[in-house]
Amino acid sequence: MSAAEMVEPDAGGSGEFFDGMRRGLPVVLASAPFGLLFGALAVQNGMTIGEAILMSATVFAGASQMVGLELFGQTIAPWLIILSIFAVNFRHVLYSAALGRRTEHWSPAQRAFGFFFLTDPQYALAERRGETGKRVGFAWYMGMATPIYLCWVAEGGIGAAFGNLVPDPHALGLDFLLPIYFLGLVMDFRKRPLWLPVVMISAVVSVFAYYFVGSPWHVSIGAAAGVALAAILTPSDAGRAQP
Repeated sequence: MSAAEMVEPDAGGSGEFFDGMRRGLPVVLASAPFGLLFGALAVQNGMTIGEAILMSATVFAGASQMVGLELFGQTIAPWLIILSIFAVNFRHVLYSAALGRRTEHWSPAQRAFGFFFLTDPQYALAERRGETGKRVGFAWYMGMATPIYLCWVAEGGIGAAFGNLVPDPHALGLDFLLPIYFLGLVMDFRKRPLWLPVVMISAVVSVFAYYFVGSPWHVSIGAAAGVALAAILTPSDAGRAQP
């Protein structure tokens, strides 16, 4: 029996959609402080509420939006701002390439539309679903993406509208939720043979990049280091590297 035949068939469109929504709710809760924080900082940096909402709706990437806030209004060429945002978000190109083998049954239009909503947790949960033998259906994928996207855009608007009520948004200390959620996603892949060395090199390089290059570039630099190590090591090498 081929691997394709072993994959679990789709349950029904509506059933998969609501299952995806259920998977997306923890992401909504974990990312909410960041969405609100972006809206508040956007207004503090001179944006209108409408502009903050539009940026959340079109860019849909927290780190890249923060980079945009730092660069907008400065004497920097527009193409350089676009290039900077693309560089910070480049890991999503790798995500889409990795998910390509999980979405071969999607139409080209579905891929073009669906990958716009590809986020870090969206990729991690889709990959986990594929590893368990379940099909990553378009309905399931969009069921997860829809509440995350809609809430992210709404949070940007709410933060922009009411963020001035909080003099220092960082003082709330709610931004620890998303890192904890991401740590849980990373731990779910710990049984992979390359997991430990890749996570270690990514963490070390990210820390060094944070201090010597700056945020949020350390995210992409750490990810690139992990990808490079994974490309160099073989599973047998990784197995020997782990204690």
